[in-house]
Amino acid sequence: MPDIPNPSDHNQWYPFLDRPTPNEVDGVMQNPAVIPVNDADPLPASAKFVVVGAGIHGMSTAYHLAKKLETTGTGTGSDVVLIDKQGPGAGATGLACGCVRNLYMTGPLHSILRASVEVWEDDPINFGFQQVGYVSIGEANQEEDYVALNQSQIDAGYPSDLYTGADAHRFLKGLWPDFKTANCDVVLHEHRSGYAGTHMAMWGLDQKCRQWGVQRCFGVSVKGYALDASGSVTAVETDQGPISCDQVVVGAGAWTPQHWEWLGGPSNLDVLYPDGHLETGMDMWTYWRLLEGEVYLPEGIDFRTADGKDSPVLHVELMNTPVYGESGDMLQDHVYTYLRYAAERVGAPGIQGGTIPIQLGPRADVEPYGHLSDAYQADDWFEEYYCATLGMLFERFENIRPHFKQRRNGGIGAFTPDNVPIFDHVADNAFVIADSNHGFKMIGVGKLTAEMLVTGDKPWELEPFSFARYAAGTTFGDRNSNCPWV
Repeated sequence: MPDIPNPSDHNQWYPFLDRPTPNEVDGVMQNPAVIPVNDADPLPASAKFVVVGAGIHGMSTAYHLAKKLETTGTGTGSDVVLIDKQGPGAGATGLACGCVRNLYMTGPLHSILRASVEVWEDDPINFGFQQVGYVSIGEANQEEDYVALNQSQIDAGYPSDLYTGADAHRFLKGLWPDFKTANCDVVLHEHRSGYAGTHMAMWGLDQKCRQWGVQRCFGVSVKGYALDASGSVTAVETDQGPISCDQVVVGAGAWTPQHWEWLGGPSNLDVLYPDGHLETGMDMWTYWRLLEGEVYLPEGIDFRTADGKDSPVLHVELMNTPVYGESGDMLQDHVYTYLRYAAERVGAPGIQGGTIPIQLGPRADVEPYGHLSDAYQADDWFEEYYCATLGMLFERFENIRPHFKQRRNGGIGAFTPDNVPIFDHVADNAFVIADSNHGFKMIGVGKLTAEMLVTGDKPWELEPFSFARYAAGTTFGDRNSNCPWV
């Protein structure tokens, strides 16, 4: 395993640029911003728009809102105040794997990803976007799902290629000659997808917020919301005092349930599905614990295609194919793995990926978050399982386990009742981007939200993700997967 030098005062979990060691707030360790925080603005007494959270959604919303106000002459960038208790990417965004894909059985998400990839493509250099494509693989039992998925992507203006049977095997062998095609019976190839460096994306968005005049108030913690008798937000309460506002956008990731409660949202609800069955008293939020990690590439081993190009992101779900460990014992009764080249994260040539998260329940301690929490580290079996799946798929990755990067890996996400995002108002002037842990790839939700706030009209791409779907019987739930992300 390479010995990566770390001569600066960077902490062991985040040796990137000038990211400092974690500080403590009220005795709890806090993840620092993933980029240096420079020239943060003081919290003003009032603002037209307050955006809470400097992750992918909050920063995208703030940037696009400031730009829209300026370019339409309806306001200025300084009308937008962005609040975060640390700075850009300190939460889930800074820890995300960074995959940008449209692999969803939930059809309306395909238009959300089309709108998002248009943003990634708008400035791929500053967003760190590598448009290498995305290859997803399933067994024969998933062919019907993949056919529908492929058609839905085409209808959404996001065309992809579908291969089945022998054609799937030929495609995979042509891409990676050492790929093992056993049980890999259906393949979807998304050309516009890829991955992005999460730290680069935060740097790029922060630069754009500065360029368009957003008031970036970092180091400010939200403590609640002042509501009038009708439930409208009159001010955001912070540890530096209240800031009165006309509109609020919340992009708080794993902290969303707390903000939802502060804003008067329910903690339980009855959920009606399209087939007519009703689930009563469901939890509004369910936390899942993430399982991801990194592997160094040994000398002489790369993750390139047959023609020497950076590989597409790879996603494999073989629902009936077991995974066995080094002792011959079965680790899991299915394969679920994803990987992408990630030298910028690993700190050396390497890959990053993971598997299905673990369901926790409606309550979880969000602080300390991610890698800093002893409670949410990857399970002991994950390292062996993940490396075993790599060896099952590629000859080049056989016996890769000694190169697994030994470090803390952890994080949790707050999922909705149907595991699909909610993009809606919880109060008449408080819009919540509750991404159900689908977030990083959906950079375009911020642009769509900004358009809504300036024009007053909700873009059609956001309409299917209203909170009202649970009572209206349009709840999502038509999926064939072991995982809540599909």
